[in-house]
Amino acid sequence: MRSPPAAVSAFILLAVTGPASAAGAPARARDLGVAPGIFAPGTHNAITDVAGVRVGHATIIEGDAVRTGVTAVVPHGGNLYLERVPAAVYAGNAFGKLAGSTQVAELGEIESPILLTCTLCVWKAADALAAYMLEQPGMAEVRSVNPLVGETNDGWLNDIRSRPISAKDVRQALESARGGPVAEGSVGAGTGTVAFGWKGGIGTSSRRLPKRLGGFTAGVLVQSNFDGVLQILGAPVGRELGRYAFMEQVTPEVRNPAVRRRRRPPAPGRGDGSVMIVVATDAPLLDRNLRRLGARAIMGLARTGSSAANGSGDYVVAFSTAEQVRRRAGPAASGRGTGGPDRGAARPTTAGLADDDLSPLFQAVVEATEEAIYNSLFAATTVTGQGRTVEALPLDRVREILKKYNVGNR
Repeated sequence: MRSPPAAVSAFILLAVTGPASAAGAPARARDLGVAPGIFAPGTHNAITDVAGVRVGHATIIEGDAVRTGVTAVVPHGGNLYLERVPAAVYAGNAFGKLAGSTQVAELGEIESPILLTCTLCVWKAADALAAYMLEQPGMAEVRSVNPLVGETNDGWLNDIRSRPISAKDVRQALESARGGPVAEGSVGAGTGTVAFGWKGGIGTSSRRLPKRLGGFTAGVLVQSNFDGVLQILGAPVGRELGRYAFMEQVTPEVRNPAVRRRRRPPAPGRGDGSVMIVVATDAPLLDRNLRRLGARAIMGLARTGSSAANGSGDYVVAFSTAEQVRRRAGPAASGRGTGGPDRGAARPTTAGLADDDLSPLFQAVVEATEEAIYNSLFAATTVTGQGRTVEALPLDRVREILKKYNVGNR
C-alpha cells in the first residue's frame, strides 16, 4: 500500500517523534540523553525550526519488495523559481546522482524544492518536480527550470530496478510539506535505507544561536544510508554491538563460516553507501559561505563513524532563507528568446554575513548534523523487503553501552 492519508500520517508523525514508550522503542537521540554539542536546539529540534522551511513525505510500501519513498524539503512558501534562495552543494564523496547540482554550483541558487528519493528514481522524480513547478502561478511562459533531486541506494530492501515512484508520489510529498515536527526514521526517502548495518532513514535536528552570537537558526535533515563504524558521542557502539565496516577483515572469528551463517543480513560491509544532507539557515549567507557551511556538515557526519568510503555518495545541499539575500526574478525571467531565466533578475540587497561571524554557525551545523544522523537511526523501525530484514538499532543495548562509557544523560 502507499502512504496513508493525511489524517493517519499525523498520528504516525506523533508516534515516531514522541518519547520512547519502551526500552527498545523508536525514539529521538535526546530521549537517551544524547545531546551533541553546546548549543540548544530550536522548538522542534528539526530543520523546520528555520522559519518557512517545510518537509513532506510520501512513503511507498507495495507487496513484499517495494520499500522506498520521496521526501521534499521546501525552503519557503512562495514560488521558488520566482524567488530563489542562495544555495551551494558540497560533496564529501561524489559517488552518487544529485540532479541539478551543476547549475546550483554555477549560479549559487536553487529554484525548486529539494527532493530526496532512491537512486534509480531520481529522473522520474526530477521530471515530476519540473511538471509541478511549471504548473504553478506565474510560470506560464517559463521554458527552463532546474529541479534538484538527491538520492541514496535503498536496493537492499527495495526493488529499486522497478523504479517504483510516480508523479503522484512526488506531488504527495510536496503538497504534504508542513512546518513543525518532522516524521523520522523509516518514512519517505528513508523507508528502505540502511545505516551502519542497522535500519537508517530520515533524521533531523536544529541549533539556535544565542543572541550575542547572532541569534540565527541552523537546521539539518538527513537521509542516512551509509556504512562505517558507529560511534555515539564517542562511545564505540558499532564495535560493542558487533556490527561495523571491515569487521570480517579485522575479526578472525567472523570469518568462520559457521559464525557467518548465524549472522543476519546485511553482512558487515566495506563502508560504502550514501547520505544526503540538507542544511537550512536563516542567516544571510551567499553561496560561497553556504558551501563552507556544507563542508562542516561533513564534519558532523564523520563524528558518527563514517569515513566517506569510495562507494559512498555524501552530498550536502545548503541554503539560506533570509529575505535580504533572496534573488527575485525580473519581468523577463521566463527566458523568452534564450531558453533560460533572465540573469538580470533582482539581486540580493546585502553582501551576506561577514566571514568573521560564521564560526558559531559552523559549530551549530556540525552539532545538528551529528544529532540528525542519530535521530535517523533511533527513530527507525525494523523493515523487511525482498525477503530481507534489517533490524532497528537496539536502543536498550545502546543505553547499556552509553552507560558503560559514561556517555550522555540517561
